[in-house]
Amino acid sequence: MPNSLINVKLSRGDKQEYTRRALMEAAIAVVGEEGYAEATVAKMTQRAKIANGTFYNYFKNQQDIFEQLLPFLGDRLVAHVQAKLEPTLTGAARERARFVAYFDFCRRNPGFLRILNEAEIFAPTAYHRHVIAMYEGYLKSLGRAVQRDEITAYTQEELAPIVFMLMGIRSYMTMLYQYKYVDRTAFSVEALADVYEKFVRTGLYAPAPPPSPVLSGGPEAVADPAPRETGSRPKRGRATQR
Repeated sequence: MPNSLINVKLSRGDKQEYTRRALMEAAIAVVGEEGYAEATVAKMTQRAKIANGTFYNYFKNQQDIFEQLLPFLGDRLVAHVQAKLEPTLTGAARERARFVAYFDFCRRNPGFLRILNEAEIFAPTAYHRHVIAMYEGYLKSLGRAVQRDEITAYTQEELAPIVFMLMGIRSYMTMLYQYKYVDRTAFSVEALADVYEKFVRTGLYAPAPPPSPVLSGGPEAVADPAPRETGSRPKRGRATQR
């Protein structure tokens, strides 16, 4: 954020918020480009055009700002996805829109994926906060889909592992977008979204299968595995003895 934006006539509280946000944006840029290991307070303050000592008026130390980056971006991600979802979308179409919005956020925030992927090591508290927040939000969304009968093949109790499955799919599919892992070509977002939508439409949002037929006679009743043979063996008795 340009320093001129901080020097305009603002209240003390507004100036503090501008400075804090400038440091956060600078940290996102530095960590996103160079990684946590190479990010320093000096690089952040230089990027923000703020005196080095001013940093410690807002953050205890370098690790303090590291632990705030991912939750900060996570809130921004949720707001971005929600803004992209049309209220009329349901089922697999809504999942597709959520998927496309996630990739659009990654495009607009190129440092996000590096900050996310390295956070488990360099900012573990932030990483766990982010995962829990994403999980809980996604779980509520799918829970509403169950209540609206959009999801009928799975119960509320089965949604927790499904949420992590979908989060894992989305995470690894970013590799197909970023890197040339398959046939040395990168996939477009639309191509990935087509595959993803087909997957959830035929899986998560597919109609529940009909119940298995129940045999009469209770659960212990089973079909005779070896039907009795008739007429294949002579009966013993006086009629067969010569």
